[in-house]
Amino acid sequence: MRALTDGVAPSPVVNGADPFGDDLQLALHLCYELHYRGFADVDPEWEWDPDLLRLRAELEAVFLAALAEQVEGGSDVTAALEPLLVEPVPGAGVSHFLRDKGEWWQLREYFVVRSIYHHKEAEPHAWVIPRLEGRAKAALVAVEYDEFGAGRAERMHSRLFADLLAAADLSPDYLAYLNQAPACALATVNMMSLFGLHRRWRGALAGHFTAAEITTGPSAQRMDEALARVGADPACRLFYTEHIEADAVHEQVMRRDVLGDLLDRKPELAADVVFGIQATTLLEDRLGEHLLGSWRAGRSALL
Repeated sequence: MRALTDGVAPSPVVNGADPFGDDLQLALHLCYELHYRGFADVDPEWEWDPDLLRLRAELEAVFLAALAEQVEGGSDVTAALEPLLVEPVPGAGVSHFLRDKGEWWQLREYFVVRSIYHHKEAEPHAWVIPRLEGRAKAALVAVEYDEFGAGRAERMHSRLFADLLAAADLSPDYLAYLNQAPACALATVNMMSLFGLHRRWRGALAGHFTAAEITTGPSAQRMDEALARVGADPACRLFYTEHIEADAVHEQVMRRDVLGDLLDRKPELAADVVFGIQATTLLEDRLGEHLLGSWRAGRSALL
């Protein structure tokens, strides 16, 4: 794998910061948000301010180095994906817990945590489109087309999640719960933005997206069962039922057409693809440990 940090040396402000902590992850998220919708009363010119981009690069260097240190690495994409293609029995993840014993307050907290991503669902992945060629590009666009509602605004996955929040008596407003989301919830979204904004990490973004599509379908099935058990509003269930079938198709497209074609053209990106897969698993596991640890102790997982 190529050098992770491109020789970026963190300044005293960043050096020593917890790479997975609230300060660094919130700072990164704010930097990235300038490339999405920005902030009221913040000059749009900040998006490309050289000093801010320099700070962001330092934050990214710390984050990337920590990810690289905690994953196994390698270049065998098939081996990296294999564990994700087999459902563990018995399962012990967040969606298993919510399906079997989750209470309504815990489900609502889960919605809050996931809102950080689902408000911008599939948007970080759109940045990789111009960085791909041929079949990989066409296939990824087909997946994104579904994510964005196949041309129907009311069917966009981000809109379906906003409807879910409203049906759960939560605010559907964009990033309404940013200040309540723990760092481990921000980290997964920051990873997507980082990979998407840097062409050099197009392989990692493709690996991440594939891993996410493989695991989302089964998880969505369990979430639908959890919501059915507690008698949730149909609008809450619709978001997950939409993903059960769609992501079963998407994971096939991502594995065979996107990764297959990408690696045929650029076999040297295999290590980056593996990094994206492993980093996704690492951060999702960290988030799961936080949620389950908090809930089993009877306390809120939110800030």
